[in-house]
Amino acid sequence: MSQLKKGAFLNYATIVLTNVIGLLMTPFILNHLGKSEYGIYLTIGALVGTISLLDFGLNNTIVRFVAKYRAENDSKGQENFLATTMLLYLIISTVIVSIGIIFYNYIDTYFTKMNASEIEIAKTIYKIFIFNLAIGLPGAALTGICYGHENFVFPKTLNIARYILRSITVVAVLILGGKSISLVIIDSVFNILIIGITSYYVFKKLKVKIKLHEFSIKFIKHIFSYSTWIFVFALVSLFQWKAGHWVLGRISPPEILTIYGIGIVLGTYYGAFSTAISSVFLPRATKMSVDDASGEELTDMMIKIGRLSFIVLMFILTAFTLFGKQFVFLWVGSELGEDGSFQSWIIALMIMVAYTLPLVQGFGNSILEAKSKLRFKAILYLSFMLIGTVLGAILAKKYQAIGMMVGTVIAWLIVQNVMNFYYHKTIGLNIPRFFKSLLNKTFVVVIIAFAIGYAINFIPGFGWWNFIIKAVIYAVVFSLLMYNMGLIPFEKQLFKTTLSPVLKFLK
Repeated sequence: MSQLKKGAFLNYATIVLTNVIGLLMTPFILNHLGKSEYGIYLTIGALVGTISLLDFGLNNTIVRFVAKYRAENDSKGQENFLATTMLLYLIISTVIVSIGIIFYNYIDTYFTKMNASEIEIAKTIYKIFIFNLAIGLPGAALTGICYGHENFVFPKTLNIARYILRSITVVAVLILGGKSISLVIIDSVFNILIIGITSYYVFKKLKVKIKLHEFSIKFIKHIFSYSTWIFVFALVSLFQWKAGHWVLGRISPPEILTIYGIGIVLGTYYGAFSTAISSVFLPRATKMSVDDASGEELTDMMIKIGRLSFIVLMFILTAFTLFGKQFVFLWVGSELGEDGSFQSWIIALMIMVAYTLPLVQGFGNSILEAKSKLRFKAILYLSFMLIGTVLGAILAKKYQAIGMMVGTVIAWLIVQNVMNFYYHKTIGLNIPRFFKSLLNKTFVVVIIAFAIGYAINFIPGFGWWNFIIKAVIYAVVFSLLMYNMGLIPFEKQLFKTTLSPVLKFLK
């Protein structure tokens, strides 16, 4: 099996692993830290995550340029490029530490809703996070070098091992009485170990050399010209997932930050399921775009990928709408309480609804990238995510966590509608046909399944077994209805092909 195929397999394994372990670990950590300290932990992490934008997309740039120099057999050019980027990372790490020191002195005046002991915890966590970031960004460049050399198995396997060992260590430390400070110390130790192991692999196994042959400002401009739009999309992601923590951290107590953070966690898991499907087809999207496929041909592929994602997402969305409130309460209700669990459920549900259209149209973004037309989307998203953050901040004063998410979701929905006009008018995708084909057969099935699921919800009881019984019955009902009434021949064949190895194994 090639490095590419193994890397793809490990990608899916990582998605499943992080989602499953994340679902198991979240209530465990919340229970041991408590609602307030967990909120501080999430918020300081989001704050330091903001500073990580100073990477300016260099990590992705390393992958691209290393691959380019290898293809050209230009070892000297690669050595000089890597030396230049390491110098840039040295500057970036220095700036990170400087900014970290400056903001450290304002933590107690910014987080006005935290008491004295909570401020001390926040300051300690913050210092360790800044240290992690200062060494972590240059360290991540080593993984970028591996990818540029098309060595995917080692860094991905190492990442999986790290995730499992970290989770085991976290459980052990929390059982022994550790708190949030212990968690960030654990992350620091694992960070240093991973950087050390990856360094050995890069320099000893891949024989990579770093040497500055010449320093050129023009070359630096060339590097940043490629990374600029990566940086802009990182800003977009920042406003989508982290800005709410800054706003709520300023005006709300830590308990509200936990409610908001739990909703965000569940919402981001939703997207992972769709990505696992659509990413299989994205290389074909790039090839079609490069080969100047017609708008109708691209639309056909977008429909094919979109329907697969839509079917999976509709199962998750309808199930979460019907049984999600019960699940969240069983999952983290002992710490958040009934009202807090309800708010987290509403926040996650809003994310899922708003996230559905961008996910089923993920192929469109691949087309934009292949055609080098990301500029419009980047500026549009960044502008409206900023507006959404401001709107959310206004609503959060009265409606707290839910108000913050409402502002973001409104901006999200507006952006996606504008993008559909752009796809149709500029890229040449047939958007009306896309939606017609997307909903063909599937829409009726989703309505019928949801109605049956509503009746299933009347099964008496409220514990975990009650939830599992209802979820399993609904999964069977949805699957049977969708297979017999909702799938087109291509999808049925794909379903059979996917399951055939499992069925052979069971025989």
